[in-house]
Amino acid sequence: MIPLNLDQNSTPLFDAVKKYVDDKVIPFHVPGHKQGAGLREFAAYIGDRILQMDANGMDDLDYANNPSGVILEAEKLMADAYGAGNAFFLVNGTTSGVQAMILEACKPGSKILIPRNAHKSTIGGIILSGAIPCYIQPQINKELGIAMGVTLSSVKEAIKKNPDAEALFLINPTYYGAASDLKALVRTAHANGIKVLVDEAHGAHMPFHEDFPLTAMEADADMSAVSLHKTAGSMTQSSALLTNKRIDSEHVRQVLNLTYTSSASYILMCSLDIARKQLATRGNEMLSKALRLARAAREEINKIEGLYAFGRELIGTPGCFDFDETKLGINVRKLGYTGYQMERKLREGYNIQVEMADLYNVLALVTLGDSESNLDALVSALKDIARKTYVREIKNNTIIPVNPDLIVPPREAFYSPKRSVGLDESVGEISGEMIMAYPPGIPVIGLGERITREIIDYIKILKSEKCQLQGASDPNVEYIKVIK
Repeated sequence: MIPLNLDQNSTPLFDAVKKYVDDKVIPFHVPGHKQGAGLREFAAYIGDRILQMDANGMDDLDYANNPSGVILEAEKLMADAYGAGNAFFLVNGTTSGVQAMILEACKPGSKILIPRNAHKSTIGGIILSGAIPCYIQPQINKELGIAMGVTLSSVKEAIKKNPDAEALFLINPTYYGAASDLKALVRTAHANGIKVLVDEAHGAHMPFHEDFPLTAMEADADMSAVSLHKTAGSMTQSSALLTNKRIDSEHVRQVLNLTYTSSASYILMCSLDIARKQLATRGNEMLSKALRLARAAREEINKIEGLYAFGRELIGTPGCFDFDETKLGINVRKLGYTGYQMERKLREGYNIQVEMADLYNVLALVTLGDSESNLDALVSALKDIARKTYVREIKNNTIIPVNPDLIVPPREAFYSPKRSVGLDESVGEISGEMIMAYPPGIPVIGLGERITREIIDYIKILKSEKCQLQGASDPNVEYIKVIK
């Protein structure tokens, strides 16, 4: 094992890969494109250098599944930057981190407390582990039509009903930026012998500026999965799993290797190395700019009749203890549009693509890569759309369905025999698959849950708005599989 250098200005993995390229190594190893020579059309478009960096595990570049050299050093730097005991590079996205957390904390039959607005990856982790989910109803902001965080009282009630629970799964922050009272939730869970696992897919930037909500590691959570590719500058699919020092790092590595690729991308891992350096050395400066841009845009949008860009004024409302201001959520209900309609208008008329839309909102993410001109373009487009909107029929809020009853554990439901029925005929049946709007990837109905009329009506509304529905075997979602 090499001595570790915790200088945050260093990029050990990136430096090793650059040396490999500069040495002009003759590759008799995978990948088969041989540094781009066997994929010329692609190389001509993206450039030779990135394909030269597309290497494979070897002594001088280390091995992602069992690192002891430059990858390990880069992971230690990541842990140091995030205030964690250990960090593990992920190239399967944060999905792999979420599933690894659940597999580490839960055995078959273990109870895990989970907000019902958790990402679909949690269900994957539950199926893989055989854990039993005990769902917590998140708070609903009816005016905005979105789920917020969970409250301390709801978690205490869930623990009271399930005193044998082994893990609590939390989201910090939600897609729209709402953060729960993480410190109090962690303290309560630990007092009851419950591990705390945190999905921080949308909070990878938060440790590096004082104006963001408290992070999982700061709150003494046991594990968290952070999507550096979402908000911290690394490439898509690159993330990190963080653990505190109480968690057995060797066991975590073993768990990761159950589902982790044996051909980890060095391009993705190098982007993690560089993104970490950038955050640790310049993060405060860059995020100050992102906050300034988001705040200015929010102020201008709120001057436009019919639009509401929500922010820190939500703090103190149910399920919102704190708020991430770089999540620029814009409610378009009073302008007479659905979020899906506004998303299409922005893309087709102004060449602007937002992160996601729902029935009444669009979400624009402001990150360390944004510029003033980007935000000006968004504000100008919204002003133009509002100016051209002559009939403003305020759309009534649609009620978000409450937690359905879980009848069959997800793992059992996944392996159970199934039959296909029409949506209307499925009411009262037990779902044999998940249906979710994507993004954000939160199941409307999940495996093993009782299907209600309310859920079917909600799915029909989403279909009518041409929402991207995923998870069903039927791509048109006319039918759903139920347990026989």
